[in-house]
Amino acid sequence: MGAAEGKENRPPYLMIAILFFGAFITILNNSLLNVALPSMMADLNIENYGTIQWLVTGFMLTGGVLMPLSGFLLVRFTNRSLYILAMSLFTLGTLISALAPNFGFLLAGRIIQAAGSSVMGPLLMNIMLVSFPREKRGSVMGVFGLVMIAGPAIGPTLSGYIVQCYDWRFLFEMILPFAALNLALAVWKLKNVMGTRPATLDIPSVLLSAFGFGGLLYGCSEASTAGWNDPFVYGPIGAGALALAVFAARQLKLSDPLLDLRVYRYPMFALSSVIMIIVSASMFSGMILTPAYVQNVRGISPLESGLLMLPGALIMGAMSPVTGRLFDKFGPRMLAITGLAVTAVSTWMLSRLEIDSSYYHIMLVYAVRMLGMSMVMMPVMTNGMNQLPTRLNPYGTAVNNTLQQVAGSIGTAVFVTMMNNHARASAVELMAGIDPASAGAEQIAHLTRQALLDGIQFSFLAATGVTVAALILSLFMKRVDVSPEAVARLEREDRAAAAKPEPN
Repeated sequence: MGAAEGKENRPPYLMIAILFFGAFITILNNSLLNVALPSMMADLNIENYGTIQWLVTGFMLTGGVLMPLSGFLLVRFTNRSLYILAMSLFTLGTLISALAPNFGFLLAGRIIQAAGSSVMGPLLMNIMLVSFPREKRGSVMGVFGLVMIAGPAIGPTLSGYIVQCYDWRFLFEMILPFAALNLALAVWKLKNVMGTRPATLDIPSVLLSAFGFGGLLYGCSEASTAGWNDPFVYGPIGAGALALAVFAARQLKLSDPLLDLRVYRYPMFALSSVIMIIVSASMFSGMILTPAYVQNVRGISPLESGLLMLPGALIMGAMSPVTGRLFDKFGPRMLAITGLAVTAVSTWMLSRLEIDSSYYHIMLVYAVRMLGMSMVMMPVMTNGMNQLPTRLNPYGTAVNNTLQQVAGSIGTAVFVTMMNNHARASAVELMAGIDPASAGAEQIAHLTRQALLDGIQFSFLAATGVTVAALILSLFMKRVDVSPEAVARLEREDRAAAAKPEPN
């Protein structure tokens, strides 16, 4: 990195506040849609839940495809110009979404939004990493987590109110003036605090990354309607996996890779990355499955659905600074083990929900699940980043954000596919021997809801197994030494390693 990096004696609080504001807007924008999807599905005359799900999955996939570029962008361009471009794209995408006449335009607007927001998280995180010492990163990242969770905290409730009282377009119309205001503040006040250096963009790596991640998600999403045995499902998945294998091999050979996978030479970073991938897949799936259960099985209104999810999100946000301070004091292992155990148990309890489960029981279980996740996300990620030398910070954040975004996309697609496929199979079984002509509409509706419930239960059970896998991995986590002596030794070793030529 350039010489300017890390020279600020006083953290750039104004810049961080502007970036926090922008990140909050983008996350709020995304969380607004989760509760609104069933209503948008009806308004846009879309019959398959897997199709409307692309408004969320497509946003996440676009971010996952573009985030590998963030490492290159952060070292090549100034943080000011990069953020202004990103916020401009997000504002344009929001405008297109608000005015979209059909699903195609709406999806295009969402993709443009994602293209802009994909760099905001890595940019904000890197500015914080160079602005605060390692021994204080836990508390700082805790505040970061609070801001990042504020959007999901109020998003579902706000979305439920808007969908119930207004049109879904207001979800975007409401965001638009705030996005424009943030863009104006960025143009007015943002300064450059991170150094840059010459870097070469490897086009084959960009293409392999886009094709690989795109193929995986497309195949997983199509499975919800076509089934896993369809060539349009296993074909893209296989091709995407092959492209990613070639991509990874190419990164290890390049002197200036698009996504520097050498960060995985550091064991705690590698372990934290795997745990975060698993937790992201489980968390994003729960944020989709829960509204599907509450609205489509229980028939609860969008507003009440949002209110049901609000306590859990508020708890997660309130706990973030607390877990940050606990991380600085005790390290990540205790927090990760406790949090993942709580998450696993509460996810299993969600798999036991019934058609007549009480409103407050659902609220309590969901809140406990979010409490567990609040103890995992930031401590695990911060511990991994603490083991990286400063030079690799942009690539570490790029790897983390890319894989978490893609894991959330693919995990959501896979769990929704499980839900749809299991619900269809359950519907066939439940309606076997029933004559649709003689059966009453109420009986058919009840059996349909029961079939969907079976699919949701099955998906939550699978998510429980995934969470247990992360819990087992957390047993091997160790606290990274962030003493001045250890950090100085790490930087010396990294400079020596960087000076050596890479083997052919």
